[in-house]
Amino acid sequence: MSTSHGPAAPDPLDFLAVDSSLSAEERAVRDTVREFGRRELLPHVAEWFAAGTIPDPHGLARKFGQLGLLGMHLDGYGCPGAGAVAYGLACRELEAVDSGLRSFVSVQGSLAMTAIHRYGSEEQKQQWLPRMAAGEAIGCFGLTEPDSGSDPGAMRTRARRVGADWVLTGTKMWITNGSVADVAVVWAGTEEGIRGFLVPAGTPGFTATVIERKLSLRASITAALSLDEVRLPDSARLPLAAGLRAPLSCLTEARYGIVWGAAGAARACYEAALEYATSREQFGQPIAAFQLTQRKLAEMVVDVNQASLTALHLGRLKEAGACHHYQVSFGKLANVAAAQRVAAKARSVHGANGITLDYPVLRHLLNLETVATYEGTEEIHTLSLGQAVTGISAFR
Repeated sequence: MSTSHGPAAPDPLDFLAVDSSLSAEERAVRDTVREFGRRELLPHVAEWFAAGTIPDPHGLARKFGQLGLLGMHLDGYGCPGAGAVAYGLACRELEAVDSGLRSFVSVQGSLAMTAIHRYGSEEQKQQWLPRMAAGEAIGCFGLTEPDSGSDPGAMRTRARRVGADWVLTGTKMWITNGSVADVAVVWAGTEEGIRGFLVPAGTPGFTATVIERKLSLRASITAALSLDEVRLPDSARLPLAAGLRAPLSCLTEARYGIVWGAAGAARACYEAALEYATSREQFGQPIAAFQLTQRKLAEMVVDVNQASLTALHLGRLKEAGACHHYQVSFGKLANVAAAQRVAAKARSVHGANGITLDYPVLRHLLNLETVATYEGTEEIHTLSLGQAVTGISAFR
């Protein structure tokens, strides 16, 4: 007769044991970022959200740099060269605290630093990447404009040659870290097509204005960039960036981080709801005992674990060099939608308490409204998947 009692019951906080397949190094990254987030960020993030800013972005950048989180997936120039899954785990743990904090790291590493690393000259890499990796310099990424969000090819910002120099004129919108950045990666149309330029803060004609009155992603700094006859030497141009494919490739890197980040936001909301439901009593028993609450928790745990599996699988594909940008669109679309469902259910489990900053659920729900929009809206990623499965583009 067998004496086996069968497998252990699932862990409610990792129901499908997704993290059991992580390597020791990946677990170390997970634990380090999670502990840092809970110690250094979580006690303050509700206050930052209420204030609508990050009080000391340069200090925060240096802390992220000390942890090796800035450009952590890049090689050389002071960057750790971590694997895709390790980077994803860092994004997951940061967004479990707040989407704005993951966005800070994502814009720095996956957008600004990746653009310089992939398309910059050796001089540009040496000048900026080590400082950015250490958090001694902050970068931003100027692609979106007031009249061209989902259609970046319709951008109106222009760069024209004047002698040996370039002169840039235009406006960029919704730029994370724009007003605190030491350098902006700005994309502009030229006679030869779209090109990228490095615009240092303080360049004459270049201004950044903080966008106020946001109701989402408030623990983050968002700005509009204005370029009024900004004159730059040709050495400011990213020499290997030609066409729209260059900035879009950077967006794919950022979207990959969002796939993991959304899983983190979903997990945080589910964990908060589970704790609340098992401790909050009504009608003489915990609300977790009621069928309707259990259904919400069951649906949440399914979404959380499916999102985690999607993120991990895409990470393994990425590490194998086999992850197509259509698959990243799949992950972004699926995981953000899952996180929104989880956050909404978690808010309802919390009842009236769920609308306060004493609990994280509505903060995450509001943030996810932005996450669903930036780096490609739900509609854009839906059409990307439609094009992938039919071979027919519905964009034009």
